[in-house]
Amino acid sequence: MRAQLEKYSHEIMPKQNKLADLGEFGLIRNFQKQIKVSRSVVKGIGDDAAVLSLTAKQHLLLTTDMLMENVHFKRSHSPEAVGHKAMACNISDIAAMGGMPQYAVVSLGISGKTSVSYVNQLYRGMQRTARKFGVSIVGGDTIRSKKTIINVALTGVVDKQKLVMRSGAKVGDQIFVTGPLGCSYATNHHLKFMPRLFEAQFLVKQCRVNAMIDISDGLAADLGHILKASGVGAIIDKQLIPRRDHATINEALYDGEDFELLFTLSKSEARKLLSQKNKRYPFYMIGEITPNTKGFMIREKHGILKKVLVKGYRHF
Repeated sequence: MRAQLEKYSHEIMPKQNKLADLGEFGLIRNFQKQIKVSRSVVKGIGDDAAVLSLTAKQHLLLTTDMLMENVHFKRSHSPEAVGHKAMACNISDIAAMGGMPQYAVVSLGISGKTSVSYVNQLYRGMQRTARKFGVSIVGGDTIRSKKTIINVALTGVVDKQKLVMRSGAKVGDQIFVTGPLGCSYATNHHLKFMPRLFEAQFLVKQCRVNAMIDISDGLAADLGHILKASGVGAIIDKQLIPRRDHATINEALYDGEDFELLFTLSKSEARKLLSQKNKRYPFYMIGEITPNTKGFMIREKHGILKKVLVKGYRHF
């Protein structure tokens, strides 16, 4: 009887894993199971931004990102550059949905021993980037913290017909990125990148984009998100992946913090994009969407296909 009770207790109260065992995306899936949303939510957890019903022609976008000292930046880094990054990574999320950013609130956790000058420079960096992309900072919060924490929440709008999510990739689509990848931390690119908002607007106005994401966790991980959401596979070509100077193919696949856009177009739309006399924005075709049964592969020399390990930065 005791054994039966223990078995029953285990079934209804499963052993709780530590966050390190569950992982960041396991934790997100855990939240998804618990959270119930209203009918006004077009897309909740699981994309670059939440999508909410707004008007007959537009959706509201909502995203947030948190940066923490010694994880996303160092105290020795320029505070203006850190402020820029805090704002820019949120704008990148809005761009990946095909939208335009509007309003931001900023929450700051910081030590009372920090100089006022440091804080002013943080906000100067955020404000400069916000103005460049048409964002108004309209509020926020401040708390005491041993390490500096910056959280930006950002709203945006998107025309309904221009909304792009991760789940729209189709077999036969061509896969593109907007710039070179890898060695973002080594080159300080992660502090000085510009979100590809104008490139995204060019794309959604000129083409029918099937799926899009910004590359924050790494090419392999973020393309993996598209493949999972869309129920497809992919083959990418090692020779076609643009890399930052001195970056290896592994660094291009797994480093992350590149904040380039990764997107898919049908073959006809890809031909249209590549045939346009577009000298402002570079777009690099790196592979093709395949049936789910093919998995996620990379083509190496002599056409040899190898399976891509889908991994990226893990918080836990």
